[in-house]
Amino acid sequence: QVQLVESGGGLVQAGGSLRLSCAASGRSFSSYAMAWFRQAPGKEREFVSAISWRGSTTLYADSVKGRFTISRDNAKNTVYLQMNSLKPEDTAVYYCATGEARRLRVGVPRALEEYDYWGQGTQVTVSS
Repeated sequence: QVQLVESGGGLVQAGGSLRLSCAASGRSFSSYAMAWFRQAPGKEREFVSAISWRGSTTLYADSVKGRFTISRDNAKNTVYLQMNSLKPEDTAVYYCATGEARRLRVGVPRALEEYDYWGQGTQVTVSS
């Protein structure tokens, strides 16, 4: 059974940093893109960042570019999101996602519907 488990969320002051982790189990996703999304209260889930299976291609939402860094360790079947210079508007539940479709082997999608497996989410709260 495939499982994605996020960790590393918490409460931090504006300007602070957090590092999220997402560990996959049940099968290897080393050949597939992985991504982070977030959902704030009352808002739709939105794309944050994604990384190709080799780690050679990374994408970021404009709102986090220059502040967040995505990375992965295929040996550990884990993807990370380093979040620096956090702002109150970064407050949300953060989800990691991946899948087994060919589109995730050849590309780095931004759309939610391109991903098949999701974690349960980890809460990030940034106080002002």
